[in-house]
Amino acid sequence: MLAYRHAFHAGNHADVLKHLVLVAVLRHLNAKEKGWRCVDTHAGAGGYSLEGGPAAQRAEWRTGIGRLWARDDLPPAVADYLDVVRGFNPDGVLRQVPGSPAIEQALRRPQDQLRLFELHPTDHRILAGYLGAEPGVEVRMADGFGALKSLLPPPTRRGLLLIDPSYEIKTDYARVLPALREALERFAEGTVVIWIPQLQLLEAAKLPQRLKTAATGHAKKGWLLAGLTVARADARGFGMIGSTVFVANPPHTLEPALRDALPWLADVLADPGPGAWQLASAGA
Repeated sequence: MLAYRHAFHAGNHADVLKHLVLVAVLRHLNAKEKGWRCVDTHAGAGGYSLEGGPAAQRAEWRTGIGRLWARDDLPPAVADYLDVVRGFNPDGVLRQVPGSPAIEQALRRPQDQLRLFELHPTDHRILAGYLGAEPGVEVRMADGFGALKSLLPPPTRRGLLLIDPSYEIKTDYARVLPALREALERFAEGTVVIWIPQLQLLEAAKLPQRLKTAATGHAKKGWLLAGLTVARADARGFGMIGSTVFVANPPHTLEPALRDALPWLADVLADPGPGAWQLASAGA
């Protein structure tokens, strides 16, 4: 687990889907003056340079956010996400991409809180140097899964839990499901966003249905599942072909935004094409 660093994958197609959803959820929370708390269980380093280091080695961003950067036909939700990224590239050249903590900080207001967890020592040090001194922000080198009891529900009863493990070890799959159950038991109205890779693994294939079952009857506003398939597995059946985002208690604005954005993203990001997308939801 501690060998994984998200920097190698920064800005790829999975980041695009995950961060687009994150921006949309935070925008909805910001529609009301009352503060919110965001708990990010696997926060990473916060931001990533595309000009050197791990992100430049694999350059996965070129077939992810790189394909969106110069487009002038962006759907509204994609355009909103790109506007946030442009805030980190003021000269108009794509040089760095924000991770989820940087996006959360960019959209956070003084009354809002961030609780960020990262176990990798290098990434924790970078993240702590970046956001650790910010008022309203706590950066911990600790297990984010184990912190839910102390952080949920937030005092304002408004908030977001982002669960985004690497899934490099199979126990991550086993821990996501009880984390969702615990979150909804403690904070039934809270929004929970869970990212899942599309892999040729039984655990990855079964997790979305298990999350649906866990959320049904427990999430006050139901659930939503959004997915993009943009690649093909290699000859041995290995490789991430896309990703899925599961949302418990999705804001009512999220589904129409994704219904507009997902077909466009499937077309633009597929390599080789054609891509595919999915969108499903259920009320409480």
